[in-house]
Amino acid sequence: MVEFETIKAEEISFGNNNFIEVAKKKAISEDGENTFLSISRGFVAMNGEKRYRKSFTVPLEKAVVDFVAAKLKEMGPEE
Repeated sequence: MVEFETIKAEEISFGNNNFIEVAKKKAISEDGENTFLSISRGFVAMNGEKRYRKSFTVPLEKAVVDFVAAKLKEMGPEE
């Protein structure tokens, strides 16, 4: 069985009750531990509870994180 631990998480709200969360998480199992980044999209339900729709994980390797960050900025909105 795998347990997940959130080390740090930050989020930004957008639209009507939507949010994006970027988190550093750790997966802990009998085989060891694996730390990774998670980018999740979700919404806040009428009862105030967070509900997650989609999630994407990024390995905690500098080259991969740098690539994803650079491409998001490059392909993002023009100022």
